Amino acid sequence: MSRLPIKLRVTLVFAAAMAVVLGGVGLFLYLQLRDRLDESIDNGLRSRAGDAVALVGQSEEGLRQSGEHSLIESDESFAQVLTRSGRILDSTPQASDQPVLSVSEIDEALGSDRAFFDHSSAPGIEGAARLLAAPATAEADDEVSAGQVVVVVGSSLGDRDEALASLATLLAIGGPIALLLASLAGYAALALALRPVESMRRRAAEISASEPDERLPAPAGDDELARLGATLNGMLDRLEGAIERERQFVDDASHELRTPLALHKTELELALRYAENEAELRAAIASAVGEIDRLVQLAEDLLVVARSQEGELALAREPLRAGDLFATIAERFHTRAAQSQRSLDADGDSGANILGDRVRLEQALTSLVDNALRHGGGDVRLWAQRNGSLVELHVGDRGPGFDPDFIGQAFERFTRADEARGRGGTGLGLAIVETIARAHGGSAHAVNDPEGGADVWIELPRAT
Repeated sequence: MSRLPIKLRVTLVFAAAMAVVLGGVGLFLYLQLRDRLDESIDNGLRSRAGDAVALVGQSEEGLRQSGEHSLIESDESFAQVLTRSGRILDSTPQASDQPVLSVSEIDEALGSDRAFFDHSSAPGIEGAARLLAAPATAEADDEVSAGQVVVVVGSSLGDRDEALASLATLLAIGGPIALLLASLAGYAALALALRPVESMRRRAAEISASEPDERLPAPAGDDELARLGATLNGMLDRLEGAIERERQFVDDASHELRTPLALHKTELELALRYAENEAELRAAIASAVGEIDRLVQLAEDLLVVARSQEGELALAREPLRAGDLFATIAERFHTRAAQSQRSLDADGDSGANILGDRVRLEQALTSLVDNALRHGGGDVRLWAQRNGSLVELHVGDRGPGFDPDFIGQAFERFTRADEARGRGGTGLGLAIVETIARAHGGSAHAVNDPEGGADVWIELPRAT
């Protein structure tokens, strides 16, 4: 069933539901007609029973004289007067041969106001018959006591059965035809309704990475298919944006890798061609090693970005003191800060506890302090402050701060302020910082201090 096309599956379900409905309607009509016919027959029997009771005792030929009375319809009805023992006292000509009721049925009739019986056959009637027996009062004779007789009238069920058979035949023929027509109409309506889906499927099969701007033909309106088309087109918009970002990422990464590789090659070629002594050769090799270090750092940064996009940036979380992190970073940059005659201080709420990965957080703080020493000015300050369930780790300096046009995109990959482009940066530092912060369930922020300088910080969950 699951391998069938959806149009055929839905049509089969619809056909099954329609078959149940048509069967139920047909059964309802059949039962209603049967009840109406039975009610009509019973009313006719009651009327004829009254006439028969009126004729009882008029003469020996009382019922026989009813041939011209509405009591008798040739081959359709009859009447009898029976004693308790089942002897026929009077009868219409059709039923004069044998009693139509058994002794037990006579007793049942004498014990009630009237009783109905269905017989498969009756004297003088073809087919089944319905009988009505009612007690009546007769004149006494040698065998019968007054009032101990039963008047029986009967009517053929042939016309009723023929009507019901005709209805059953019509339902048996018309029902399947109606079911077939309804199923074909349902299939056609479903095919028409799913035509936009097929159109979207064909267009989707033609869309490739080389044509990311193509969109699906969404139907007009505000129904489910229109919303599906709009949702899929929105997904294609996001995919196009992701593809564009990846292309830009590859282009930027290629550009950033090309520069140190070209410098590395140039340094080695110069050393090979023009180095005249050991000192010049060592200087060229040292410069080449510096470029290799830059390549290694760039590769590590790219790996962090790639893993964060795939959700695979593993973290070894543990409770950490902000003061311990600051002390490690301050020791790491002590010599470099002293060489540039700048101080590196850690203060504030350094006792705040955070929950995070020490290696990754040290990497983020290292990047922030490196930016402050490279692009900022004045003393560099590290401090922590609590903000509800979060802890903010700040790195600030007293330099010129961020360009107002750049600060809004400072954490995007491969973005650098114009003055930083000639200082050897890759444009990944702040992007790595934000990636690490988000991996911890936090965020990264940057502002220009009103008193001068830049203030960059990451928000991390507090350790409980």
